[in-house]
Amino acid sequence: MIGDKMITVTEVKTKKQQKEFLDFPLKLYKDNPCFVPPLYGDEKKIFSPKYIYNDTCDSVFFLAYEDGKPVGRISGIIQRASNEKTGENRCRFTRFDALDHPEISKALFDALEKWALQKGMDTMCGPLGYSDLEREGLLVEGFDRLSTFEEQYNAEYYQHHIETLGYQKEVDWMESMLFAPKNDDGSLAKMAEYIMKRYNLHFGKAKNVNDFLKKYADAFFELIDIGYDKIYGSVPFTDSMKKMMISNFKLIIDLKHVAVILDENEKLVCLGICFPSIATAVQKSGGRLTPAAIVRLLKAIKKPKVLDLGLIAVSPEYLNKGVSAIIAAELVRMLQEDGIEYAETNLNLEENYAIRNMWKRFDEVNHKRRRSYVKKLGEVAK
Repeated sequence: MIGDKMITVTEVKTKKQQKEFLDFPLKLYKDNPCFVPPLYGDEKKIFSPKYIYNDTCDSVFFLAYEDGKPVGRISGIIQRASNEKTGENRCRFTRFDALDHPEISKALFDALEKWALQKGMDTMCGPLGYSDLEREGLLVEGFDRLSTFEEQYNAEYYQHHIETLGYQKEVDWMESMLFAPKNDDGSLAKMAEYIMKRYNLHFGKAKNVNDFLKKYADAFFELIDIGYDKIYGSVPFTDSMKKMMISNFKLIIDLKHVAVILDENEKLVCLGICFPSIATAVQKSGGRLTPAAIVRLLKAIKKPKVLDLGLIAVSPEYLNKGVSAIIAAELVRMLQEDGIEYAETNLNLEENYAIRNMWKRFDEVNHKRRRSYVKKLGEVAK
């Protein structure tokens, strides 16, 4: 209850409620210059019976109302593939947004925790999506910074609301802006060249994006599954996830921002992908692909000012052989392109020292921090 007004929480069932769920953050952050929406059409798919994650997940969606108006939302995910991998009974919370009233947040989390307990879960964690391809982590530092398209923005009060409900930090991710080194003496490029020669490595070529995907997609997904297996919140790729990722690649990938490293037998050793930032291109339209938004999107892809670091995968046998220097040298090359101002790392786990040490080769600005919380649940309410 807020004052004399009652808060009610309802499970999303109708088309009207689905639209209210999708529209709530767009309205909440309408005038916030740091908020970047997801593509509306893609987000709408979470309510489709054919959604790609339905084969490995159970989902629920709640809306909080006050006087018939939405004042908050939350979603719960039981990621069965993740639970099977870890041997746990966890429910993930995601897509949490609310007005700045702790009572609203409590009502939403109470409803979700009850649902999780009824499903046999004993732990709540998040914000985490269906997989680590989705937005994850609660922003706890960097509220005055533009969000990347890949990550969710949230107001500062969310942290207080969540921690008041008994949630504690489980992991943090760091995000950085990377600028090309001002005093680049060429030593990194020379080191990369030495490592390439020492291990008989070379760069893979592709005529176009379709040729690139045909040659390297399967090996890339295999590397990711191996390399990311122990990474917090990750789940194995399904065929549907691969298909979705390939479809997304075709839209925004530019081979100038891809590094493919092969051994003497043409086996994939390492692959790194950067994407042109489309954050500002989708802001004005609320993530909807209007004609004007498409024009902005195409311009951002063709002549990017900022690069978003996508994925880096390295074969386990090359992890300690200096391959990171090759990737770093390639990123420096990309950053020295005409018009590129900097790169955004997106999420790096706080304790992933290997990747975070790699960024020390750049002029780095550590500007955001995100957090995943965890809470043990009590017995199901009668």
